[in-house]
Amino acid sequence: MTTNANQMHSSFFSQRLTVEQVEEGDQLAPKFDADGLIACVTTDATSGEVLMLGYMNAEALEKTLQTGEAHYWSRSRQLLWHKGANSGLTQKVVELRIDDDQDAIWLRTEVSGNGASCHVGYRSCFYRHVVLEYPGTGTTAKLAFNESEKVFDPISIYGDVPNPTIL
Repeated sequence: MTTNANQMHSSFFSQRLTVEQVEEGDQLAPKFDADGLIACVTTDATSGEVLMLGYMNAEALEKTLQTGEAHYWSRSRQLLWHKGANSGLTQKVVELRIDDDQDAIWLRTEVSGNGASCHVGYRSCFYRHVVLEYPGTGTTAKLAFNESEKVFDPISIYGDVPNPTIL
């Protein structure tokens, strides 16, 4: 497996040769960015709820295709990450879609265990929303919770595994 963003493992990915091939063809020819990554939106296969946004490098995408379980590239930890390897909350891929120019992925998944996907303990990583206020009110943007309680206790699941959030 190469780390060059412009080269991909030949057994899984086709070269990007023409716009027609990329947009209308039947070949998987993902476009990784300058850092060798492609954005991946992950949803619950049944409800459609957005669970998380992650990134994949070529190796993560290949492992996802090989195993049928979601793998990502952790930008904060700079390592390949099998979702659920520590928590047991693996994401079984029901469907993998790619967008029109093949630079974004959508995974429809079934999450094992209690169905949570967020390392903070909530079901979805999108557990808050921005409270919209009109400009000129003199207040800063605030967050409100969409989920009233955590699905699991992160300390009991992860113990002393370092938190992936970097300030």
